[in-house]
Amino acid sequence: MGNSRAYPVFRTTDPAEAYARAERLRALLAHCEDEVGLSAELLTAADVRRAAEVLPGARFHYLDARTGPAGEYLRFELDPRTADDAALAPRLPLDVQVDAPTGSVEERFAAAVGRGRGTAAVDWHGRWPDDPETGSVGSPKYDGVQIVFHGDSAQWGGWTEHHTVFVHVSKFGDEPRARKLAAAVGAEVLGEAQLGW
Repeated sequence: MGNSRAYPVFRTTDPAEAYARAERLRALLAHCEDEVGLSAELLTAADVRRAAEVLPGARFHYLDARTGPAGEYLRFELDPRTADDAALAPRLPLDVQVDAPTGSVEERFAAAVGRGRGTAAVDWHGRWPDDPETGSVGSPKYDGVQIVFHGDSAQWGGWTEHHTVFVHVSKFGDEPRARKLAAAVGAEVLGEAQLGW
């Protein structure tokens, strides 16, 4: 049980640059899972439309639970690709959380949510290679790379202008491994380890 430790290793206001750096880190994984996790808070109608264009068929949800007159939970039922702003506005904010095949949509998703007003993330889970030099071994439950768009917390926090790339390692932390991985892509550990996934 427990969570990974996430080390922030790169920050920028350019979503494409954040994506490119994270992609270089992902290439260092000895194994990357077949699916990538994509999630976003969608605060405007434009945010919703961009996400719907990149993720056709994805289910959108109210960011906060909503109930009807009899106390029943309401579901978001509109098609965001065809609903006009007047129909979407009272239903905002929304969120979307999907898994997609790794390598299929991440770059387009990054471009869409990087221009948005909400926080979003791309999560690649995998396993770092064993590293006899640092004594580090891969941990498939905890290892991976994450981009948080408009945020500087691996668990999401307040909105920021910048985007942060995280290296996730074992639940006990492994700063030497994080430093070595960051250096391999021209980055560096930018702060203390955070609670990860």
